Amino acid sequence: MKTRITELLGIEYPIIQGGMAWVAEYHLAAAVSNAGGLGLIGAASAPAEIVREQIRKAKELTDKPFGVNIMLMNPNAEDVAKVVVEEGVKVVTTGAGNPAKFMPMFKEAGVKVIPVVASVAMAKMMERAGADAVVAEGMESGGHIGSATTMTLVPQVVDAVSIPVIAAGGVADGRGFAAAFMLGAEAVQMGTVFCTASEAITHDNYKERIIKAKDIDSEVTGMSHGHPIRCIRNNMTKEYLRLEKEGAPMEELEVLTLGSLRKAVMEGDVVNGTVMAGQIAGMIKEKRTCEEIVTQIMEEGKKLLKL
Repeated sequence: MKTRITELLGIEYPIIQGGMAWVAEYHLAAAVSNAGGLGLIGAASAPAEIVREQIRKAKELTDKPFGVNIMLMNPNAEDVAKVVVEEGVKVVTTGAGNPAKFMPMFKEAGVKVIPVVASVAMAKMMERAGADAVVAEGMESGGHIGSATTMTLVPQVVDAVSIPVIAAGGVADGRGFAAAFMLGAEAVQMGTVFCTASEAITHDNYKERIIKAKDIDSEVTGMSHGHPIRCIRNNMTKEYLRLEKEGAPMEELEVLTLGSLRKAVMEGDVVNGTVMAGQIAGMIKEKRTCEEIVTQIMEEGKKLLKL
C-alpha cells in the first residue's frame, strides 16, 4: 500500500509504532520494522550513549528502516539528535517542543523529521520549520495528550498543511486504520496495541491490564496544571485525582508519580504505577506478534478501503 508516507520513509505499510518511554526499545522497534511498518526507539530521558546502544542493537535485528523518537524537553535532546545523525538513522519523530534548531543538522544528514502535534497551529509551525510530515495526535492517545479528538484534529490538520499527516489516537484495528484514511491521513501511528505485542519488553502485568481493560477504564490526570496524561485507572490515579481536586501543589503530585511509569512497565506494579494506555485499550483482547498485528490491520483496513 503506497502513500506519501511509505514513499518518504521507505516502508511497506503506512503503520508507525509510537515512541513510548520504557516500552519502545530496540526489540519492539525492530519487530515492527520487520513486519513492514516503521518501528521507533523512544529516547525519552535516556542518555545519548544508551540511545546509541539501542540503535546499534536494532540494526542487528533488522535491515529495514526504523527511527528514534526524541523528547525535546529532555536535557539530553541535543546529544541524542547528534547520535541519531552519527548512527545514520534516517527518521526522527519529536515531541514536547520545537525541533527547529536541529533542522539544519537533520536536513544535511538526510534525516526525515516528523513532529507530533496536537493542534493546527502547531502543525503549521512545524511545516514552516521544515518538517517532512506531522503526527496529528488526538486526546484518545495514551500518555501525554492535547485537548482535541482524533476525529476532529486530523481533518483540520490535513486541510491546513501540504505535508503528509499521520493520524494517532484511538487506532488499534483495521476499522480505525480505514477511518484515519477517510479523514485524510496517509498513515497511522499506534502505541497501546504495540504495548501488548509479544516482542515488547513490557511486563506481563502491564500487558494483561491493557487486555482486561474495559471501555470506561481510561483516566486523565494532570488536567489542573496543564500536563494531562491518559492512563488506566488504579490506586495511583485515584490518589492523584483526589489530591488534584483538593488543590495539592505540583511538587506533591510529582512525588506521587516519580518513577511510576518504570514501576508499571518494568516491574509490573499496575496498582501503584502509571499504566499509560489509550482509550482504545478496551478493544485489545489478546497478545500477538508485531507481524500479526500489522498483517491483521492491513488486511482489514484495505478491505474496508476497497484497495
